[in-house]
Formats: sequence, structure tokens, C-alpha cells
Amino acid sequence: MSRFLIFGLILATCSIAFASDPSPLQDFCVADPKSPVLVNGLVCKDPKLVQADDFLFRGLNIMGNTTNAVGSNVTAVNVAQLPGLNTLGISMVRIDFAPMGINAPHTHPRATEILTVIEGRFLVGFVTSNPENRLISKVLEEGDVFVFPQGLIHFQQNIGHGNAIAIAALSSQNPGVITIADAVFGSNPDIAGDILAKAFQVDINVVYQIQSKF
Repeated sequence: MSRFLIFGLILATCSIAFASDPSPLQDFCVADPKSPVLVNGLVCKDPKLVQADDFLFRGLNIMGNTTNAVGSNVTAVNVAQLPGLNTLGISMVRIDFAPMGINAPHTHPRATEILTVIEGRFLVGFVTSNPENRLISKVLEEGDVFVFPQGLIHFQQNIGHGNAIAIAALSSQNPGVITIADAVFGSNPDIAGDILAKAFQVDINVVYQIQSKF
């Protein structure tokens, strides 16, 4: 095997290795949100100043307010609420649903989501990428677990007769969320109406009407 081929294989291996998040290089890296230093993530607090409370979040037992247009509420526990999650590549949410409430179609650009039904009955699903755009959907009962692959549009709907609760874990300390309707029709500034009219194949006045709701 030539030296050039060996060198190429080494480069390819290194590229694959660097394509994923690096492993932590210390026991923990509690986020210091007051630091003026900008990095990809959050700067570590001095380990000597770290306390047990940096690893603690309280309140996930409290029901969120679902009195809103979509009938759901997401209580997030990511690095913004729990500094000890910094560099650990994990977070979680509690999702509360009113009857027929939805967690509207959205994506997590930086995380896969694994959801567990705690109470109620759900219709969930995700859509595969272009050009197939296949809907993969399932009805979930209490105790069921469902996975939403990273970056794919997905949703949940409470199809039971009472309130419902789900808990989800996400594979990032800061998974991000892009709610499709908010991003498309509620951007700041607005996406031009003629662009959306052509994209959705509707009259431009329909676009303006929808944008007025966001």
C-alpha cells in the first residue's frame, strides 16, 4: 500500500472522528453564563466554585400552562436551566397537553428525541426528508416510547379525553427547536408573501391572513 493511500486513509479517519461532538476532557464543565468569552457552547465555571445546585433542576413535577392556541406547554431542562449539563450532550423536556392539544410540527436541528408517554394517549409522527416526504406515524399509549430522528419534522397530539403528559430526552445540551409555522409565517421580518404564495400554491391574500396570526 502506497504512503499516499495510507495518508489518505488517515485523513479520512480523522475527518470521521472530528465530525461528531468531542468527548468531555474533564469530569464536568458547569456552564458560566456570565462569562464574556464566546465559544461553541458555554465557558466552564471554575471547578472550585461548582456547587451541587449547579447539577439540580426542580419543578418538573409541575404541570405547564396549556391555555394557549395549540393546547400544550413545553418545560425545558437544557443547559440554560441546568448549567451542569454543559458538554454532556443531553437534555430533557416535560410536555403537557390539554385534550386535543398538539406539539406543533417542529424540528430539533441538533438532537434526536426519545419520548415516553407518562399519561394519556398520543398520535405522533415524523416526516422523512425530500424527495420521499414519507409520514411515519403511530398511536402511543402510556409507557410507550418513540424516537424522532435528528432534524426531521415531527409532532405530537393528545387524542385522549383528558390532559396528557410526556417526557422526552434529547441528545444535546442545547437541541434547539424550529416550529415550522412560526418560522415560515412568523419570521422577523416577514418572508415575502409572493414567495410563500408560490411555495404553498395559494393566493397571496391567504398568506397575509396566516402571517397576521403570528
